[in-house]
Amino acid sequence: MLAVDSVSVVVDALIEIAPRVARIAALVSVSVYLANVAVAFGLVEKIAGLSRLLTGPANLPDEVGTAILTTTASTTAGYSMLADLRESGYLDDEATLIAVVMNTFFGFAQHVFTYYIPVLIPILGIHVGVLYVGSRALISLAITLVGILAGALLLSEANVDEDVQLDPDALDDDEEQTTKQRLLAAWDRTRPTLRRLIPRLVVIYTLVTLLVGQYDITGITGSADPLVALVGLPAAAVPVIAVYTLDTTSGTATIAPLLGDVFTPRQAVATLLLGGIISFAVSTFKRSIPFQYGIWGAEFGTKVIVVNTALKIVFISLTVVVLLAI
Repeated sequence: MLAVDSVSVVVDALIEIAPRVARIAALVSVSVYLANVAVAFGLVEKIAGLSRLLTGPANLPDEVGTAILTTTASTTAGYSMLADLRESGYLDDEATLIAVVMNTFFGFAQHVFTYYIPVLIPILGIHVGVLYVGSRALISLAITLVGILAGALLLSEANVDEDVQLDPDALDDDEEQTTKQRLLAAWDRTRPTLRRLIPRLVVIYTLVTLLVGQYDITGITGSADPLVALVGLPAAAVPVIAVYTLDTTSGTATIAPLLGDVFTPRQAVATLLLGGIISFAVSTFKRSIPFQYGIWGAEFGTKVIVVNTALKIVFISLTVVVLLAI
């Protein structure tokens, strides 16, 4: 009976994650292939002028700038392009990690027009909404600038292997490739990457979904109480943070009726930012681990999660202090 129940749990988990994995697998496949097409057709060089504003000071090649700019349209696509550069041996781990940090602001920018402006600002109102989005923008920008500074101080030509041929099937310089040859070369380079990434995504998402179904991880929201007391926010911040931890839109809607009466604009923004800190524990387990492990593997994925989380906590905490001190 126990074995039957276990099989049922696994089957239910697979049914739950199948659409999610299929969507991410499709995005990864398309983005990696398009990145290789861009290399094969020389498109990287055509936007090098813009991307070089980012990569030049950080001692990173133009291809990294292309991946970072792509993040504005799709986080999955940008990360997949960086993963492809790393797994090909073009970038070493240090250069890749710094590129990921530099990605932060552009990942944030992706959500401005899809979530913050159409959803969050109408809920909070112009004053509080713009203050919150502006705070998040400055936090993301600060992290990106840290990445650029780290690249300037820590990276050199030794972190990039220029001998790695990004277009392995390129013909000799005196030969002209046809469009078909370039597309086929891009696909040949894409297949090994997909064979590594897709199975990894399926395994990690399945394991995490099973663990989430077996254990209650939402108890972490109880840590909001000492934080609220420490920074001097109203007691009503605790339930707001608890709701925000589980669902950002619901948390935003919870605080909206309390604006003016219970929370000042700065207290409201500080409360939502604290909710973001508490939610890292939940979101890391439910979303970041399966995504980052799926893209990078467990060892490097852990480094990405630790660095991203640490930087966000530091800069969010500083922003909360500034908001409440003014």
